[in-house]
Amino acid sequence: MNKLITTLTNIWKIEELRKRILYTFLLLFIYRVGCHVVLPGVNPAQLMIGSGRDGTDILDIINMFAGGAFSSAAIFALGVMPYISASIVVQLLGIAVPSFQKMQKEGESGRKKLTQITRYLTVAITVVQAIAYVRTQITPDAKLIADPMFTILAAIVLTAGTLFVMWLGERITDKGIGNGISLIIMSGIIAQLPAGISAETVSRMGGQGGPIALLVEFVALLFVVIFTILVVQGVRKIPVQYAKKIVGNKQVGGVRQYIPLKVNAAGVMPIIFAQAIMFLPMSLIQFFPDIQSEFLRSLSNYTSFTYNMVFAILIIAFTFFYTAIMVNPQQMSEDMKKNGGFIPGIKPGHDTNLFIDNVISHITFPGAVFVAIIAILPAIAALFGVNNQFAHFFGGTSLLILVGVVLDTLQQIESHLLMRHYDGLMKTGRVKGRSAAAVEGVDQSAL
Repeated sequence: MNKLITTLTNIWKIEELRKRILYTFLLLFIYRVGCHVVLPGVNPAQLMIGSGRDGTDILDIINMFAGGAFSSAAIFALGVMPYISASIVVQLLGIAVPSFQKMQKEGESGRKKLTQITRYLTVAITVVQAIAYVRTQITPDAKLIADPMFTILAAIVLTAGTLFVMWLGERITDKGIGNGISLIIMSGIIAQLPAGISAETVSRMGGQGGPIALLVEFVALLFVVIFTILVVQGVRKIPVQYAKKIVGNKQVGGVRQYIPLKVNAAGVMPIIFAQAIMFLPMSLIQFFPDIQSEFLRSLSNYTSFTYNMVFAILIIAFTFFYTAIMVNPQQMSEDMKKNGGFIPGIKPGHDTNLFIDNVISHITFPGAVFVAIIAILPAIAALFGVNNQFAHFFGGTSLLILVGVVLDTLQQIESHLLMRHYDGLMKTGRVKGRSAAAVEGVDQSAL
């Protein structure tokens, strides 16, 4: 406890860090207030009557990412999801389209162009999603203004809300602490946690297992969080020896360093890609309610065996795909050779490339399996009788985002402390975030 109080005191002493943290909390507070401001022309009482779900719909996952704004028809109902979708599209274009690849290599000017394209694409995606949201999620009884005027007005407000949330995220990244978009998503997820705990407590205390079952669930959740942290922070270190050089009268080099290869180098991107595909069956059923396909309906229920099997396979496939994009063994071996480094027992050049690629392949598969297990844990928890609101926190994208964002934010705070010669957040060891590649992916998607 004394160590915690000392750390908090040190954080408060650093003026820049104090201002950044307060600024971040202020903007997150503004976002949470906006999540409770209902769209103009909507009757909240009628809306709540028509929006009851059993908690197994994929729309409940979207609602959790939006901090409850999706189900309450708030001005921030779409949250940052359109921005995430646009970022993913731009990333994929950077792989397949030469002109986008060129912009990625242009440094700061290229990054600004890609950011501008992402913003324009966000507007287009938001308009389409806003119209679909108004037509499918707001019941006619809840509309106080007749169509088409209501649809036009609501689409404009929803689009403006998403752009404002995107701006808040960028301000947090520039002048606050941590990554803004990731923190906004995390705040929405955490906002749903009290309601989930309350619903589960009422359910258990009402006779379904009692306090013992509730205690077992919290212990299980603790171990799931620990397991997730291990997966996020797990690395495979490859030793690299640098040759000795004589520069003037001094000897430089001759030291041994390590290449830390992440077990989960892709971060939450595989789950986000997989979930984007899993939303398609739900969208088909929403727009074509007469479809009687049981297969499509099972893919719209996150607790079904079919959904989780397809979801796990997609996650494993996308993990290999995204890791291949983010980690380039050939570039690593070339840079190592240029700097006079080599892996002990491995010839520089092609052999080093093959060795690194082989190591990545060996650690990516178990990493992909672990991420897939984490992703389907909410469905497993629901099958064991856990309330659907609380089951979402037993795994999935929400838990990976929470763990990853918290670790990255704590790492930034610790960096500020160490720069000013204070102790870190922990007595031993250091807080480790994700690799730079994984962090970049989460920043634009999460994530």
